[in-house]
Formats: sequence, structure tokens, C-alpha cells
Amino acid sequence: MDVVGWRRGLGLERYVPAFRDNDIDGEVLRRLSQALAAAADDPGVLGRAAMVLGRFGEDIDTALALIDRALALNPSFAYGWYWSGWLHLFAGQADVAIQHFETSMRLNPRGQRGFHLSGIGLARLINHRFDDALAALRISLEEIPAFIPTYRTLATCYALMGRRDEARSILARLRALTPIVQPTVNPFRKPEHRELLASGLRLAAGEEK
Repeated sequence: MDVVGWRRGLGLERYVPAFRDNDIDGEVLRRLSQALAAAADDPGVLGRAAMVLGRFGEDIDTALALIDRALALNPSFAYGWYWSGWLHLFAGQADVAIQHFETSMRLNPRGQRGFHLSGIGLARLINHRFDDALAALRISLEEIPAFIPTYRTLATCYALMGRRDEARSILARLRALTPIVQPTVNPFRKPEHRELLASGLRLAAGEEK
């Protein structure tokens, strides 16, 4: 199977951009090692595999090593820098994540920056820079109003700022897109980050005071 065939066979295009809430088919994870063996020098395969492992697997270090290799092979790989931003967020490295999202936007200035701004907003939120997070998240939502993670982060941000009415409004818009408020897949490795995001959504939903 050629490189394109491996990408399609893994189904990674279905999972990487969409940030699905449900877990992936175990068959996809089982075939990752085959894909990596067949296309170990293809940045696209490496990057997509890294995102699947980073989001649904347990070993974030392996995911980071894969994305580092993808970027070493192609330092101008804008999508690779974007994926690296999310992976470093999952690993708890918010400042590095911001740098990588910004690098991706510089390499692809005509791309959909709303996805990147969603990640930047989340990184700022994790760093407790709520005002700065809010600025990025609001632009992200305007540019890509169907990207569900932005709604969760924005509702969390408003709730943690004490702006409960705005948090509830964003939560209502989220529920119009999905019944899942708390994501069933939580890829963040640091317990304090997991709790920050979960507690913010509970506040927005009125489950905590």
C-alpha cells in the first residue's frame, strides 16, 4: 500500500481534523505500527499518527517524538506545526504549544486560523491568562462557528471569569451542536489541566457554585 493508501486506510482524516468526542476504532490504533513501518519518512503519516496516539493513546512521549520527526523531515510543514501545538497542549506545555500554533500560521497565512486560535485560546486559559484567552477564542468562534472544542473552552473561560450568563449562552450554543458537554475523551495528561477544564464546564452548566 502506498503512502496515500496508508493515510486512507488508517482513516486518520476522519479523526485528526474533527476532534471527535468518542473513542476511535481499536483497529486504527493496531494498524498505526504498520503504517509507520511502511511510511516512516512521510511527514503526513507521521503527523497524523502522532495526533491519533496523542489524543487517544496513553504514551504522549511517543506522539511528541513522531511529530518532532515529521517536522525534522519537513520544517515547513504547516499542518505538522499545528498538530504539534495540540500535542504539546495535551502534554501540558502551553507556552510551546502557542509558539507552534503561531509558526503554523506564519507558514500558511491563508489557512483557517480559527483552528489555531482555538488552540492558542486554550493554552492561554491553561496559563490562567483569561482575558487573552477570551480574545483568541471569540475570533476563533467567529471564523469557524462549527468547531466544537472552541465552545467548550470559551464557556469554561467565561465561567472561570465569573461571567456566568455568557458562559450559559455559549453552552446553549454548544448543546445545539452536540449533546456532549463534557468530552468523553480527555487527552490532557496533567491532572490539574483536566480538572481546570472540567470544573469550568461544570460552572458553566450550573453544577458548581
